[in-house]
Amino acid sequence: MEHFIDGAWAASSGAERIPVHNPATGVLLDSVPAGTAADADRAVAAAARAFPAWKRLPMARRVAIQKACAAAMRAHADELAHTLTLELGRPLAGSRQEIERSAELLDYYAEEGLRLRGELPMVGEPDERVLVVKEPVGVVVAIAPFNYPVTLLTFKLGAALVTGCTVVAKPAEDTPLTTLRLAKLFSAAGLPPGVFNVVTGTGAELGQALVTHPTPRKVAFTGSSAAGKRIAALAASSTKRVTLEMGGQCPAILCDDADLEMAIPALVRHAFTNSGQFCYRVNRIYVQRTIYDTIVSRLAAGAERLAVGDGLKPATQLGPLVNEKIFRTSERHVADTLAKGARVVCGGARLTGGVYDGGFFFPPTVIADTDHRMAIMTEETFGPVIGVMPVDDLEQAIDLANDSPYGLAGYVFSRDTGRALRAAEALEVGSVWVNNIHRSYHLVPFGGVKESGIGREKSRYGLDEYLELKSIYLGL
Repeated sequence: MEHFIDGAWAASSGAERIPVHNPATGVLLDSVPAGTAADADRAVAAAARAFPAWKRLPMARRVAIQKACAAAMRAHADELAHTLTLELGRPLAGSRQEIERSAELLDYYAEEGLRLRGELPMVGEPDERVLVVKEPVGVVVAIAPFNYPVTLLTFKLGAALVTGCTVVAKPAEDTPLTTLRLAKLFSAAGLPPGVFNVVTGTGAELGQALVTHPTPRKVAFTGSSAAGKRIAALAASSTKRVTLEMGGQCPAILCDDADLEMAIPALVRHAFTNSGQFCYRVNRIYVQRTIYDTIVSRLAAGAERLAVGDGLKPATQLGPLVNEKIFRTSERHVADTLAKGARVVCGGARLTGGVYDGGFFFPPTVIADTDHRMAIMTEETFGPVIGVMPVDDLEQAIDLANDSPYGLAGYVFSRDTGRALRAAEALEVGSVWVNNIHRSYHLVPFGGVKESGIGREKSRYGLDEYLELKSIYLGL
């Protein structure tokens, strides 16, 4: 496949290409351009040309086009999900859910666009009026990661388009194919040329060229904290606005009165979905000592029931990790805990033999008797490995949970609602789930504090990230 610029496929100015493999089998699926600074400039120029007309288009018309794009996603959901499973390895049901949820988010943003309002402050002067209006920031650079490439793109794209911005997107090197297919679908659904462009390449060359380009006024990024800090520094040189959703190392706290029939399935599901490759997964669990042994054994039993395999097989619940780099982190974290006195209760070593020899398959892994000397409790694993640590009381659990540079999400389980709510308020994170782990809803903001991010995505607050306020003083 090629870049998608100004409503059409576009060859790169360079000759280098990036292979895209199926992580379950190692089979080559396709290749995409290793984009250059010249490619970035072409895409940004197309977005800049399209911006004035897109900005002036009535809101109702932009909304109608965005809803047509969402409808196109649903009409091609099977095809998109199949492509996504091939390039990411996730089980097909999960890929299909990602496409459907992303289409829902496009529709949600469209509806929120219809509710945007300005202000007319009542200054009380007979011959003066003041208008406060909202305007799109301009061209937006959207950089999405591999783990939820469609969802985390629509976090940005849906808000940008409906507010009148135009977009240049850079998908991850491992998972560009579904995003490129979306660009073509959206063009056929009525999105004007240049409004949504997709260029592929490395972060070091193409990503840096997009972030430092003088024309875009905003960068929206999801990825690691290290990359996010680098982007923030580069964007600051031209005072670009940024929304950064970065790493997470998310804690769960189980009090001695937790409802285990609710807590255990929720924790197992949320720790190992997508093979642990998402930023707000449960990475570390703090358990009061009186229930510690019970929790460890029940977590391990739940993890061992999960089926690992090729995502195209109906019985599969966990696919492979996307590449060797991601896989090695899980290996390293397990080895580190064993060297420092922890014990692996289940999993812990690469799966081999038969279908497993074609990809980086790591089993759901539960590690007991961990502490904060160990990487599993302090670093983002991004794999199907969790650490469990005993604590004396809730106060100690909260202190340990907050002993982290990250602050994306947290989880608390206690039958005492007041106790749970006080713990939720004390956690230094952007979102807290209490007594169950639901999906992240579109109508509430999502994002982190500390080194987990800047700004918020989704909800009506997500639209504000793509709007500038302008005050107009009118003399009568």
